[in-house]
Amino acid sequence: MEYILIIISALLVNNIVLAQFLGVCPFLGVSTKVNTSLGMSAAVTFVMVLATIVTYLIQVYVLEKLGIAFMQTITFILVIASLVQMVEIVLKKISRPLYQALGIFLPLITTNCAVLGVAILVIKKDYNLIEGVVYSAAIALGFGLALIILAGLREQFELVDIPKGMKGVPISLVAAGILALAFMGFTGIV
Repeated sequence: MEYILIIISALLVNNIVLAQFLGVCPFLGVSTKVNTSLGMSAAVTFVMVLATIVTYLIQVYVLEKLGIAFMQTITFILVIASLVQMVEIVLKKISRPLYQALGIFLPLITTNCAVLGVAILVIKKDYNLIEGVVYSAAIALGFGLALIILAGLREQFELVDIPKGMKGVPISLVAAGILALAFMGFTGIV
């Protein structure tokens, strides 16, 4: 039951983008096409879960054992940067079109504060490794859900007549705001 509460809370109630405002750069930058959003969601999910596992183990078995827990942020940034490089190399080999579609946003996962934020939140919330993995996977799926919904909306915006001053980023920000309000409706669940 505890895992279900973690999943619902991370996926809907405390959505990383819409409630905590972490990862807004890729949220707005990659959400122009649903296919690109799916690829970015998969990449972020993979990196976030893997980063959570690695950073948790480093925190518990290295930083805390050596009494240098204050090195947490810089250590986590280095781990995340390494993992993103690995994902970039794998994507280049496996799916060249997806790699090209993600463009500059794939290296931006390195600086995506959502990935670092989740790694730090797992430690702050005092989750064990399994709870941390469930939490990071649910957070990543919530990020992907919000990203794909916004991408679908932005694709629909291309088909309707929008006033000139609202085209592009302005209407996307309005849609993201309304989407955040819609997700606030889940607040009483958990």
